[in-house]
Amino acid sequence: MNKIIIVLFLFICNVTLAQSLNITSKQLSEKEIDSVFTTNVKDKLQINFSIYRIYQFNDKIGPHFIVMTENETECEELDKCFKTLKGYCFLLKNDDFKLKWTFKDYILPDTYEYTISHWTKYFKINDYDKDGVVDPIVVYGTKGMNDNDDGRIKILIYYKGEKIAIRHQNGVHDNERNTQVDKKFYTLPLEIQAQVKTIIENIEENNHGIFPAGWEQAMKNKETKFDEN
Repeated sequence: MNKIIIVLFLFICNVTLAQSLNITSKQLSEKEIDSVFTTNVKDKLQINFSIYRIYQFNDKIGPHFIVMTENETECEELDKCFKTLKGYCFLLKNDDFKLKWTFKDYILPDTYEYTISHWTKYFKINDYDKDGVVDPIVVYGTKGMNDNDDGRIKILIYYKGEKIAIRHQNGVHDNERNTQVDKKFYTLPLEIQAQVKTIIENIEENNHGIFPAGWEQAMKNKETKFDEN
């Protein structure tokens, strides 16, 4: 593990604990991934799916790594499809990786879903409440028979050791679309709530999902379930 520390700080030489109050982040290159997350390290951490991307960030707690993995499956719709994805957040402490949190999801059986993937276009690493600790926002989704039109979307917010989620079901028809918001979402700092609403707006603008009409007012009213019935 000591060799990992040496390699790590060779390519992140501008990041030190003395700068820990300044949030820094980056996406690791394939070379950096292979240098830090060797086969032995992946075995020890039980990372058994293929690595899609890894992001490193530093906050006042220390250096962290968010590892996004996917498990491939056969399909006719795309060149590559994935039946399961898993994400991890590790803190590098005392020459060892400590698991902070993890999530796992998969395409639902007996549905038209054929792939699930990390939506890193909407992934955010930021310290929204300015306490020196990063508050990651992770987004992923599925595709169904009508592509994104009938897939699912999940937005996960990690704040002070808790996972808070927004779950959305797309649908071709109005009455098929519905959204569920964890009650604790409305207790989050307003900066985080605003960022999540911006992500939802961007998802709609990019045609990756359609949220129920009036979702903005529903969230303003702190509703936990809303649809278009």
